[in-house]
Amino acid sequence: MKKYLIVGLGNIGSDYANTRHNIGFKVLDHLAKKEDLSFQTQKLGDITVYKFKGRQFILLKPNTYMNLSGKAIVYWMTKENIPLENVLVITDDLNLPFGTIRLKTKGSAGGHNGLKDTQDKLQTTNYNRFRFGISDAFGEGRQVDYVLGEWTAEEEAKLGERLDVAVELIKSFGMAGVNITMNTFNGQ
Repeated sequence: MKKYLIVGLGNIGSDYANTRHNIGFKVLDHLAKKEDLSFQTQKLGDITVYKFKGRQFILLKPNTYMNLSGKAIVYWMTKENIPLENVLVITDDLNLPFGTIRLKTKGSAGGHNGLKDTQDKLQTTNYNRFRFGISDAFGEGRQVDYVLGEWTAEEEAKLGERLDVAVELIKSFGMAGVNITMNTFNGQ
């Protein structure tokens, strides 16, 4: 059975649960709810396994806080013997309009501390990342408050549909591969 490590970046604790920065956790929670899965706290994160058409998706929500996410990723890649090309890291992106999806196979951290640590621990910028747009609708000097702020009512109203698309992207990543998935979902 082919294995994939799907990592949702976020911060643990109720203070962060519904913040824009925690979209990685929110995507995995949405998939788990749809498939009636529950997460178990294990070493360096909360884990559940989703089996779909001969594929095994190990869903990881690191409990190391955002800025140390790479440690959990490397640990679970090694423990489960998952090659780098079968890893997908889900993160928020200020440079994309709300709900916009962009899958890339390499690139810079773009100022994102979770991606910086992942890049540092993996010792490469060549890993799959799924960026979920949270927009940049904040005033000068308000970036941290915005990223760690909760969704607006308007965003909440649209979030369910965007999360459904995100779940389909994850399935496609495992079933069709990264290139077909990029062609199908990027810009949606």
